[in-house]
Amino acid sequence: MPSLGADMEEGKLIEWLVKPSDRVAKGDIVAVVETQKGAIEIEIFEAGVIGALLAEPGQTLPVGAPLARLGAADEDEGGAVPAAPKAEVPVPAPAAAPKPPVQPAAPVPAATATADGGTVLASPAARARAAERGIALEAVAGSGPSGAILLSDVERHVPAPATPVAEPAPEERPKGKPGLDMIEMRRAIAAAMSRSKREIPHYYLSHEIDLQSAQDWLSARNADRTPDRRLLMGAMLIRASVQALAKVPELNGRFEAGPYSPSASVHCGLAVALRGGGLIAPAILDAQAMDVDAIMQAMRDMIARTRIGRLRNSEITQGTITISALGETGVDALFGVIYPPQVALVGFGAPRLRPMVREGRVEPRLGVTATLAADHRVSDGRRGALFLAEIDRLLQEPEHP
Repeated sequence: MPSLGADMEEGKLIEWLVKPSDRVAKGDIVAVVETQKGAIEIEIFEAGVIGALLAEPGQTLPVGAPLARLGAADEDEGGAVPAAPKAEVPVPAPAAAPKPPVQPAAPVPAATATADGGTVLASPAARARAAERGIALEAVAGSGPSGAILLSDVERHVPAPATPVAEPAPEERPKGKPGLDMIEMRRAIAAAMSRSKREIPHYYLSHEIDLQSAQDWLSARNADRTPDRRLLMGAMLIRASVQALAKVPELNGRFEAGPYSPSASVHCGLAVALRGGGLIAPAILDAQAMDVDAIMQAMRDMIARTRIGRLRNSEITQGTITISALGETGVDALFGVIYPPQVALVGFGAPRLRPMVREGRVEPRLGVTATLAADHRVSDGRRGALFLAEIDRLLQEPEHP
């Protein structure tokens, strides 16, 4: 069971997307795990052949517990190694005999015949849930391998029940999206933010930025684009923040056990507010290599998948800095709390027309307040100020890559 957050202690295996003898490549999705922040897709970190599945769907396991075994392409199961990514904490020696391998027949997506003679690929959990709710599988869009229908796909297709589902204390367990327990999410946020304020010596800076040049550039770029291809100011703010890290690289990295480790790649966390409440900050990986169009596309994809609970473990665990923007309806300034083990968080308030002095005249111009919360163990106010000034400069020259 991989660690998917600074304070995660256990996770629940929802379903397997592979079976023994399947060949997998690095980055393939092999399982879905439910955590306090919803359902997370688990990626494999090494290529090989799946050996034994050691955990059953529905099991809740501590971080570090083995989920499966992975062998090299030319090895049999006897030379297998754990298939899950390495946990952030060592795995204690088991006090009892290990659980015998689980037979793969039940959790693997299987074909179900349809009325017109075709077939529908669906996992056993998805088929059981569909039968329970009286849902025809052919009416459900699948998001698994080869279009297989997963439990989460069926859950999204289920209408809201007229009465609470029978489970412990339902009145105390408000639900957001399927598989997302808002009480547990608040607990996870409380644990992470309490740890942050307890362990990280924050310092804060703010700076007002003139966005008019960036807005004019955006308007020109969007003039001939269809709505689905238009750029938003949020993509400009992210690109400028990511590029500014080249000048102040110590703000990009992770402070875990041991000395601080700066990161050469920028895995930019994007704070996404869920409509039912709560907050998740998955990372756009390798954002330093993206232009503004690529960042805009990544933002749309990330926000859509966050709100339906289809994030990957790498997006949850590899962030090196987080950006939080309130959008057009927010307040003027945001002073954030650093998400451990990162060392900085950039906040942007709502862009608004403000009186600004240009060439000796007061003019109405679009402006935004940018803020920085940074870890005083790895940087100081002078370096933080240089970072905000570089974001300002980049937004004044949006035509430059």
